Amino acid sequence: MSAQKILIVRVSSLGDVVHNMPAIADIRRRHPDAQIDWLVEESFLGLVELVTGVHRAIPVSLRRWRKRLLSFDNWREIGQFRRALAAEHYDLVIDCQGLIKTAWVSSMARGRLVGLGNRTDGAGYEWPVRFFYDRRVRIEPRTHVVERTRQLVAAAFGDPAPQPTDPIDFGLDTGKAALALSQASLNLPLPYVVFVHATSRADKQWPDAAWIELGQSLIRRGASIVLPWGSEAERATSERLAKEFGAAAIVPPQLLLPAVVGLIDGAAATVGVDTGLVHIAAALKRPTVELYNFATAWRTGGYWSPNVVNLGTAGRPATLQEVKAALAGFGLL
Repeated sequence: MSAQKILIVRVSSLGDVVHNMPAIADIRRRHPDAQIDWLVEESFLGLVELVTGVHRAIPVSLRRWRKRLLSFDNWREIGQFRRALAAEHYDLVIDCQGLIKTAWVSSMARGRLVGLGNRTDGAGYEWPVRFFYDRRVRIEPRTHVVERTRQLVAAAFGDPAPQPTDPIDFGLDTGKAALALSQASLNLPLPYVVFVHATSRADKQWPDAAWIELGQSLIRRGASIVLPWGSEAERATSERLAKEFGAAAIVPPQLLLPAVVGLIDGAAATVGVDTGLVHIAAALKRPTVELYNFATAWRTGGYWSPNVVNLGTAGRPATLQEVKAALAGFGLL
């Protein structure tokens, strides 16, 4: 009997792609011979290629296609993508995202299509997806995003639901990530702490004054501060904060995601707002302080390692004193 061929569909966003990773280890644990492909937005391809057990990361360009709907070349590219995807026959296609766009692209693949049967609290879901699926899996509404995918994938295989005692393994290949970082030729004096200040939402940010006081406290204890960025606005913020830290601050060039994984894995700690890079740190089970301004830590915060500390909630953001106490627990302050 030939090995099962599985297609996982989770195209975006960065944090959600990270939170999807433990499902791969779950499949490999129960179905070690399965061949697992993963369909993901082209900008996150390098990250998914780091996940142990992914046979092939398949790039899709939904974001780019959406911006060029009237372009003939665009539709020709979509046609080529559809033909290439349909060339493979899958035993299971699992749409882990539950949006019309992901159900649509999932339906281009050949294979039995399984997806979410309902919306869970705080997560995106579009009810018309039910018309695309051969089977729908209902998930309890108050479910962490990691567990939502794990439960969906287990049900798709007919396996028992994951248990709280089951290991959670994100499978990131830190050796490959370290190699990618080395190729960036950064001078990173040890120890260093990564500050992730950037978020797409202003109401998730942490005050500059708090970042500055925290950074200065760490510098007095001998640490350097690394401030990665992903856009020009984020770079400007990184450079503004770096001026307050002087020679102890490093604003690296824009890094590809595998190098970012290597950067975070080598850090003494990562402190940051609710965004993708912080979720990478939590996935690596490295010392991580996640800063929340909403009551959403139960849904996206790391719970699988004592190295991950979630601070703040709706109406009560994380305080500087709480963050310092968490870092003191890691031996940094």
